[in-house]
Amino acid sequence: MSFKPKAIFLDMDGTILTSVNKVSMKTKEIIDDLRSQGIFVFIATGRAFDEIADLVPEGFQVDGFITSNGMAGYIGDKPIFQHSLSLELVKTVIEKARQNKIYYELFPYGASRITLSEDKDYVENEIRDPKPDDVEINEWLSRKQAIKEEIAWKENIEGNMFSKFYFFARTKEHINEWKDVLNQLKQETDFTTSTSSSHNVELMFANVNKATGIKQMLAHFGLPEEGILAIGDSYNDLPMFEFVNFAVAMKNAAEPIKQIVDDVTKFTCDEDGVHHYLTRFSSVKI
Repeated sequence: MSFKPKAIFLDMDGTILTSVNKVSMKTKEIIDDLRSQGIFVFIATGRAFDEIADLVPEGFQVDGFITSNGMAGYIGDKPIFQHSLSLELVKTVIEKARQNKIYYELFPYGASRITLSEDKDYVENEIRDPKPDDVEINEWLSRKQAIKEEIAWKENIEGNMFSKFYFFARTKEHINEWKDVLNQLKQETDFTTSTSSSHNVELMFANVNKATGIKQMLAHFGLPEEGILAIGDSYNDLPMFEFVNFAVAMKNAAEPIKQIVDDVTKFTCDEDGVHHYLTRFSSVKI
């Protein structure tokens, strides 16, 4: 490949994360090597910033993080931009989620994700065993982990800055019905939705996505919007793919995503696909 990127943006789930939600040392090492050459490397993920530390190996470093599908950007642990859902919208969405018995997690900035205690029974019921056959294992494990350790069950909504909602359903019919509810709500108030699997949907601030986050990150570093490469696997990566100069889908991505990108990795996320792909830009043999 003659194209050599000035900056690289990497998705997490299904991309640099394995199906058991870990970043390998090989991925860390190739990122270290590229950054030593002066190539900027960023994470662009749907996950909230506070989730990342537990997923990466010790010493993992990048130039910046775009989180919650473009809602926030960080250098190290310092936020450089943050968008927030309004408290009014948060209350409205939770009420509708309760009416539709949809699993939800609300992500305040700098605090544990929230689900209200009165909704605990039906939320836990959505992740009862056995795992539905068509739910990806990484998403199922993340929900199990959230229920067990990460959700703060609260009597009331706490905080006034919120990065996103995450919604999940064990059946496609249920999540599609919920998407219809959200589309109706969009006629009354403005927000953005994004999906990364056929069993989830996320809700963010209006007109925010990974591409808008990338633009803000590039502007912060004074980098041009040319010479940019991105690797991802999901539908929430589509705005990012449309924006960058060279888009790469993972081998494990859905076929419609593979058809609109410039290249596809030869290996999956469980086979260190990102590591193998990025070695073509390496100055040393990794």
